[in-house]
Amino acid sequence: MTHAETLSRPLSLPCGAILPNRLAKAAMTEGLADGTNTANARFETLYRRWGAGGAGLLITGNVQIDRWHLERAGNIAIEGQQGRAATDALARMASAAKAHGSKVIMQLSHAGRQTQKMINPTPMAPSNVPLAIKGRFGIPIPMSEAQIDAAIAGFVNAAQVARDTGFDGVQIHAAHGYLISQFLSPLSNRRRDGWGGDLPGRARFLLDVVKQVRATCPAPFILSVKLNSADFQTGGFSEEDSARVAAWLAAAGCDLLEVSGGNYEQPRMFDFERKDPLASTRRASTMAREAYFLNFVPKLRAASADLPIMVTGGFRSAEAMASALRRDGIDVIGLARPLILDPNAARALLDGTRDRLDSLDAPQPLGPGLFGPASPISALRDLNGWATVGWQFEQIYALADGRDPNLSLSALRALLAYDKTEKRAARALVRDPIKE
Repeated sequence: MTHAETLSRPLSLPCGAILPNRLAKAAMTEGLADGTNTANARFETLYRRWGAGGAGLLITGNVQIDRWHLERAGNIAIEGQQGRAATDALARMASAAKAHGSKVIMQLSHAGRQTQKMINPTPMAPSNVPLAIKGRFGIPIPMSEAQIDAAIAGFVNAAQVARDTGFDGVQIHAAHGYLISQFLSPLSNRRRDGWGGDLPGRARFLLDVVKQVRATCPAPFILSVKLNSADFQTGGFSEEDSARVAAWLAAAGCDLLEVSGGNYEQPRMFDFERKDPLASTRRASTMAREAYFLNFVPKLRAASADLPIMVTGGFRSAEAMASALRRDGIDVIGLARPLILDPNAARALLDGTRDRLDSLDAPQPLGPGLFGPASPISALRDLNGWATVGWQFEQIYALADGRDPNLSLSALRALLAYDKTEKRAARALVRDPIKE
């Protein structure tokens, strides 16, 4: 069997939904919404383009369930009852994504303490543990039992809206340091009630969300979860914790588990690191096989043998992708940055016309050496890393506007433009939009 044939095999999920192939467009934050945090024509253009690109599964960027707890001011948010204009825009987005046969699922999230100050200076979180990042984030307020119940209900409500507007499923975002990930980690969850303490207590929020979504949105609606393999922080959510939670998720009705890792304090999902005792744990063998989190899969398989697994991050060659599917227990390959540079990259892999994808990292804005991405000064490493992320955002904006990516854009210009865009979007937020 050729690599292309391996990637082209359909996958039947536990809920009965069938993915037409093994490639997925992983979630990437879009930042395209206006001050009302509703979908618009730019989302429709973007997902029509990605849908035509051949990936069997498209996962949206994080849709927030609370407008006071956004990851970015330009997020879509589904909070409470939605007006006709908002649901019609979501339906057009879903229809555009599915027009060429892809399945599309909506990623649902709540930023918790990772809400920026310019959006909410006092966000809710499991405990009042602030991020160890100066300036951008405030000290969080511990959630009451009533607020926890309301947040769980918010995830369920958003899932129902996704189902009713034509999405094939949802992905519950329990990774990258957002609210559910904060509940899972003993570093950010210091509660001593039934929502904290040992792992069952810390996992209760996630499991309640999954069980209630599954009860209200039965098969063939796809229920996926994005879970950290680890936080990569001493004393945080560990691989052993993750494997146990994965087994509980499988029993609760999860159809697809996406493996990731890191958070804002240790952003391994973006493939750059801050100083930390566990920051250099990526093994050379894993790097050679391309995927960032592949070495965790055997532990995951031992804990939940039948749960379909998706791994995102680092895959570039058809050979490595096919090998992961054949030998490493992976069911779905997640692609992100390569689909920004070439929205048709998945189709090229599937028809065998390409055997390797590009993932152009933006030119570093501060130069090599001391000022570059390997600088011994963590602030400069961060600046280089976030400039690259800003460069990727600028390319998403181009696709959403019907243009091709601007590969000549410098990372410094992209970073400045991104910062300006985010501040303008935050100022434009309408806190209580009129519901039509």
